[in-house]
Amino acid sequence: MLYSAYEMQKAWLSSASQWASVGAELLDNPALPMGYFGMGPAAASALKLFAHLYEDRGKPVFDIQPVTVDGADKAITETVVLEKPFGSLRRFVRDDLPADAPKLLIVAPMSGHFATLLRGTVQRLVQNQQVWITDWADARMVPLSAGHFDLDDYIDYLIEFMRFIGPDTHMLAVCQPSVPAFAATAVMAAAKDKCRPKSLTMMGGPIDTRASPTSVNDLAMEKPLSWFQNNVIATVPFNYPGAGRKVYPGFLQLAGFLSMNLADHMMSHYEMFKHMTMGDQDSADRTKLFYDEYLSVCDMTEEFYLQTIVHVFQEHSLPKGEFVHRGKAIDPDAIRDTALLAIEGELDDISGIGQTRAALDLAPHLPEAKKRYYLAKDCGHYGIFNGSKWRNKIAPVVEEWIVANS
Repeated sequence: MLYSAYEMQKAWLSSASQWASVGAELLDNPALPMGYFGMGPAAASALKLFAHLYEDRGKPVFDIQPVTVDGADKAITETVVLEKPFGSLRRFVRDDLPADAPKLLIVAPMSGHFATLLRGTVQRLVQNQQVWITDWADARMVPLSAGHFDLDDYIDYLIEFMRFIGPDTHMLAVCQPSVPAFAATAVMAAAKDKCRPKSLTMMGGPIDTRASPTSVNDLAMEKPLSWFQNNVIATVPFNYPGAGRKVYPGFLQLAGFLSMNLADHMMSHYEMFKHMTMGDQDSADRTKLFYDEYLSVCDMTEEFYLQTIVHVFQEHSLPKGEFVHRGKAIDPDAIRDTALLAIEGELDDISGIGQTRAALDLAPHLPEAKKRYYLAKDCGHYGIFNGSKWRNKIAPVVEEWIVANS
């Protein structure tokens, strides 16, 4: 019922969005007199804002732009090199990249947003690395016949992707996948897999949520698992390929993220309204581009979401040495030669300070020279992997670490 009710509301608002867009075009038309009166531009801007908020969004594209190297623009080639039911492996390579350039797998979060949320991450790192990224599928688009997808499957996908890319590959996990990425590294290390990561960078990841718990952590701890099963799990309706699949809908996760900083989001849209009214289209477009991505959401499978709640936020299985993969205990101490870099944001309100750094203590026999911690000053969660601080301060640290451990 929850999902169906949302679909009805979305259909109505999508229609209203299209009518609002038509109204805005009429008010902006220089051939009509309303565009020259005081209320005309304001009304047109308000309609554009409404149309943008409630337009029907699909999966965004990466659209990685050419990068400038030594004063010359270099095009980026994007290809899907491996496809699986719950995610594909996407590759980005710039023209004239040296053949010995480091290989890097970026593990995108499976947390309600598409992998394109890391567009800025890819755009910066593709300058000097061969980049692959996990492009996770929207669970509502995966037929029931494809089976289920849980934490074990997630770890298996990462191992398969690493083996597909080959030896001497580095891995970078942003936020949520820090836990399964660390687990996959430990599993491959224990098996002495030749394709185990040369280095693993974890950025704003919930390795041990007992350190500096945030409101996200508090909610997961306060509610029993049955509460999540009864209140946030829904069934995909019949109009999607994944009809009948139990999921944690992306629209619910988005509502949770928006509510955490509702005043900031409202102010951002008010500022965008003012920019449009005053004719500052560049400033308005920057905000619009951010929300085009932020408001595009996808579903995750019930089993993956609930297992994440239990093992990451409630039982702290990884830091307590109780995390298992396919029924076998994961041994973090098996990590003896994969260099570990933990990056945290000083102002991160999703993964608190110390949660990612905890990973460095889980591999006691890894030489200290192969461990590094970096705290990004004045940086929030999204600033860790997007924006000017990411490009100018954090990315150079990541690249330096990769080169040092290649």
